[in-house]
Amino acid sequence: MNDKRYFVDSTAIIDDNVKIGDDSKIWHFCHVMSGVEIGNDTVLGQNVFVGKNVKIGSGVRIQNNVSVYEGVILEDDVFCGPSMVFTNVINPRSDISRKDEFKMTVVKKGASIGANATIVCGVTLGEHSFIGAGSVVTKNIPPYALVYGTPAVVKGYMCSCGEKLRFDNKNKAFCKRCGKNYELIDGKVTIIK
Repeated sequence: MNDKRYFVDSTAIIDDNVKIGDDSKIWHFCHVMSGVEIGNDTVLGQNVFVGKNVKIGSGVRIQNNVSVYEGVILEDDVFCGPSMVFTNVINPRSDISRKDEFKMTVVKKGASIGANATIVCGVTLGEHSFIGAGSVVTKNIPPYALVYGTPAVVKGYMCSCGEKLRFDNKNKAFCKRCGKNYELIDGKVTIIK
């Protein structure tokens, strides 16, 4: 009897000592290394590589051709677009081992990273931030920020449901799609309860 409550395609390689949550799916040609923890209802698209000891939350969607290297943490409900890139060393050289210099990268709950974006290691992407396709992120991104460009800069703010927020002259915003209210103070967006 198979007691697994997740799906792994027959072409995927799952190393020993990997935890995979219920209802998760790992598709064609993926490689998940030892020490990885994957939450519930998470999907790894075709040709995804997950490095040693990476933590991936629940409800995460990692699209095709993404490598999540050691030192990356993906919290719940993160979206990684096709062929986006994480790094884990600031100054790599092929002839010098720098595994003791890996820098942590944290992608907070609900953040979305567009296709072909590059996330330079050592940064934190704030809750529900939105990284535009093809952007290069070199510094921390605040919660709810919409960023794009090379290097990526804040161009606006997004609701947790994915709609662009428009702030009035009192620095308040109302999302017409989901009804949430927000406030912008000193470049920081928070939900008004």
